[in-house]
Amino acid sequence: MPHDPSAPVILGNEPGSFPHSVLAERHPAIIRQVREAFPYGPAQHRALDALLASCTKGVVEPLPADAHDRARWEAWGMADYAGRSWYDIPWLWSESYFYRQLLDAVGYFGPGPWQGIDPFRPFKLAELDSPETDEELAALDALSADDRDRALLHGSLWGNRADLGFRLSAAGAGTAETAPGLVADDSEALWSLLPPTGAGTLCLIADNAGRELVPDLLLIAHLLERGRIGRAVLHIKPYPYYVSDATTADVLDALRRLTGAQGAALKYGRILWAAMTEGRLSLRAHPFSAGPLPYADMPGDLRAELATAALTVVKGDLNYRRLVGDRLWAPTTPFADVTAHFPGPVAALRTLKSDVITGLDLDTEAALVAAEDQRWRTGGTHALIQVRT
Repeated sequence: MPHDPSAPVILGNEPGSFPHSVLAERHPAIIRQVREAFPYGPAQHRALDALLASCTKGVVEPLPADAHDRARWEAWGMADYAGRSWYDIPWLWSESYFYRQLLDAVGYFGPGPWQGIDPFRPFKLAELDSPETDEELAALDALSADDRDRALLHGSLWGNRADLGFRLSAAGAGTAETAPGLVADDSEALWSLLPPTGAGTLCLIADNAGRELVPDLLLIAHLLERGRIGRAVLHIKPYPYYVSDATTADVLDALRRLTGAQGAALKYGRILWAAMTEGRLSLRAHPFSAGPLPYADMPGDLRAELATAALTVVKGDLNYRRLVGDRLWAPTTPFADVTAHFPGPVAALRTLKSDVITGLDLDTEAALVAAEDQRWRTGGTHALIQVRT
């Protein structure tokens, strides 16, 4: 990762900033939503109240000595941030720790009857089973084989709008009057890494479940069917994270949705099912996937695994922040420079929902600022496809 003193690590302590609004408004809203999603008992309600007080007005509390993952969080920097305000530490770290503590508050890590119960599952299933999902799956039947490369790539890209956590803070913000465009489009470079006779491995680092994960899976199925890849590895989260991030259970729910559909969606569902049983599609839930650090700090085993891929596709806003570093880069900072640490070819598919951005040309940045000031960075109405070969 290049060192640039003009690109400071993003904190949440500036009132009026997007990170501050996430800590001060989105996280309390998520706590309220979670406590209403299940009939949690008094102990869980007290724990949620304590987390609300801590993350809004208190300080980061260290994990107890007997926590199953204490050693991991110590390696991730817990000693550096314990006792400090949630607002005064790196935003990426405070967000990640919030979700870890939220799961602990509702008993996810157990032992007890609530162990392993995803507090976000009702929201994920409601979205996955929505009429909008039916419409999107039915639209596959109208695509010719030649149209599907671009359509499914863009479906995976724009599916990131389904991010449930983002919706909590975007509610009531209105919608764009016109269809947004890409601020960067390296799709030709992406396809060059996945030739029609390819036999390599695609790693896809997933972001959200539901209506975003479905097009991710459709893209994988299409690439397998067309022979552009020989194998795919889908990297998901080891536990529920950032409200809607995909876990193994969410992948299975999405497969159920596809295999229960009709037409092209059903065909793709069967391709995926067979690929999993044959080992051509596998799931990976590395602990670092739910870590609070940039990918420049990934452990050696994960680095070695990604180094073998013909291409790693990094999905969504959070993964983009981890890929380039959660810093206030100048927007024209070359994408290749800030991803030079990555162990192989990498592509970012991302709708813009936070301040971090790299790889823009001067004219594009100027046009965006002239039209929207800085709102284009966080509104979710612009997207990018960036590739470093």
